[in-house]
Amino acid sequence: MFNLTVAAFTIDAYEKVYNLWEACDGIALSMADSRPSIQMYLERNPGLSLIAYDGQTIAGTILCGHDGRRGYIHHLAVRADYRRQGIGRLLVDRSLEGLQALGIQKCHLFIFHDNTSGIAFWEGIGWTYRQDIGVVSKNIL
Repeated sequence: MFNLTVAAFTIDAYEKVYNLWEACDGIALSMADSRPSIQMYLERNPGLSLIAYDGQTIAGTILCGHDGRRGYIHHLAVRADYRRQGIGRLLVDRSLEGLQALGIQKCHLFIFHDNTSGIAFWEGIGWTYRQDIGVVSKNIL
């Protein structure tokens, strides 16, 4: 149905990707998602964050990186009219392949407890929703 191509997320696509993030429920944006922050993240983690294109349309995107020990997915977003076509799974699989090629053995992501559709998606593609750990955060700027 779609003519998808997957390419590395480059900063040139930032505005369009940010607009997609804003349109998706379950994605919370902060100063860490500013253009300079995302540019630094992409430079630190080359080729792990991806965009799925249908022609010139961004159908989906994933923000993925690592700390040298564990991989992390921060934003997976698929346009509403492109969902349930395997695009999210394709982006996840490609990012995980990139992490694996770097020797990263495990990947985590953060998800809101009330994001039931997101949790169902991740469990549906073989991820485990953990209730035994939490996140502790502090703004330092």
